[in-house]
Amino acid sequence: MNGNITLSIRTFVIGLVVLVALVVAYLLGSSGGGSPAAARATDDDTASSDPAPPRELTMTGTGDASAVPDQLSFSLEVHLTRPELDAALEAANRSMARVLGSLKEHGVDKGDVQTTGLSMDPVYDYPNYGPPVLRGYRVSERANVLVGELEQGGAAVSAAVAAGGNEVRVDNLKLLVGDTDVVMEQARDAAVDEARAKAEQYAAASGEELGDVATISEVKTRPLPTPVEGYAALSRVTKDLAAMPIRAGRDEASVTVRIVWHLK
Repeated sequence: MNGNITLSIRTFVIGLVVLVALVVAYLLGSSGGGSPAAARATDDDTASSDPAPPRELTMTGTGDASAVPDQLSFSLEVHLTRPELDAALEAANRSMARVLGSLKEHGVDKGDVQTTGLSMDPVYDYPNYGPPVLRGYRVSERANVLVGELEQGGAAVSAAVAAGGNEVRVDNLKLLVGDTDVVMEQARDAAVDEARAKAEQYAAASGEELGDVATISEVKTRPLPTPVEGYAALSRVTKDLAAMPIRAGRDEASVTVRIVWHLK
């Protein structure tokens, strides 16, 4: 009978050990310790889900446009000296009114004239012996003038000098393009066309095809207007000024753009 009991206990112990081994194996399997093949499969699935980098082509283009100036601007100054300040100011006002009135005949309206300054200064004589002596007051009135039609520019300057005489001074002449936006639009269109032509050439050479535009940016501009150079200041001029030749030439503008395309 003792032999039977010993055999049963031994059988029970062996079965318990086997059961514990099965439980441990189950727990290890469910805790993520899979086979190397399973791990590689999981890594492959993760890698295949990453998005591919975008296929893009970047190109720059520069477009130029030019225009002939069609307007003239200049500065004028009336300055005179009188013994009394009130008399000097009144005389300067009359002289400026005559000058501006003469410009109306050449298409210069009130909105084309901008007052830019007024100064009133005492004028002294300095004898060799003795204190300074007040001689009077110098009054200066300044304005900028825009002549909307270049053909009237020379005649307008001539009229201003003739109306003011020795009391008027004209300088800072500039040739301007009235509608600069149109010129810049032409330059931008040309810049985009150049960038697209180069991009299509590169895409075709590499067996690709351009898709939609991803981004476009303006990286450099050279806008209008360009002031004319070489005009000396004008003070006392004869009637021949009306025939003063004004050669407008051409003003240049340029735009550089950078465009990024998606490749199909």
